[in-house]
Amino acid sequence: MDALSRLPVRRIEEHALAPMDRRHWPATLAPVRQILESGLDLGPVTVLVGDNGAGKSTLVEALAAAFGLNPEGGTHSARHETRRTESDLADHLQLIRGAGASRRGVFLRAETMHGHFSYLETLGVSDLHERSHGEAFLEFASARSRISGLWVLDEPESALSLSGCLALLGIMRQLTAGGSQIVLSTHSPILAALPGADLLEVGEWGLRRSSYDDLDLVRNWRLFLEAPERYLRHLD
Repeated sequence: MDALSRLPVRRIEEHALAPMDRRHWPATLAPVRQILESGLDLGPVTVLVGDNGAGKSTLVEALAAAFGLNPEGGTHSARHETRRTESDLADHLQLIRGAGASRRGVFLRAETMHGHFSYLETLGVSDLHERSHGEAFLEFASARSRISGLWVLDEPESALSLSGCLALLGIMRQLTAGGSQIVLSTHSPILAALPGADLLEVGEWGLRRSSYDDLDLVRNWRLFLEAPERYLRHLD
């Protein structure tokens, strides 16, 4: 059995018995519509990059929910809910799973992890609120790195410094070496450099595969760091 056939999610496509109305959001987003119409094959590591509002988080939260993970984050056993904000896209997706692949997983969703940490605290299994935001994120991921399965991460860099991003890269490399599959949404050129990743640029064109150096994210950061004044002068 090859490595791809053991992936928790080999492909995402529209559910034949629950088609989505293309007239309503989020089917009006080009990347969502592309998946509904053509599907998306996933490899061991997939990184989604793109501007705010492009649909990255909508896609990863729908993937996590369709896999059975809590939309507000956590492991496959988390079941808390505060306020539903996710779309109903997950209800219209079908996941093609690898034969005998793990059904375990982790969803690290930056937007809602504070609530998840509070949930863990009520269970008496965590003191993550006693740490800084970034330290809590890294501790959460590191403590669960023994979980082999699907790891979905939505913009985790929001809590992390450069060194924190590098530390998370190290954790993700350990996860893939242990057989886990990773789907990551990010604005960070550091996290986008995850070795072996299939890079998908998300935008009004839908989803397009890219090399690292050709990502708008990478090119724009390089231009800014080379000459910040070229950008700052437009803020006046």
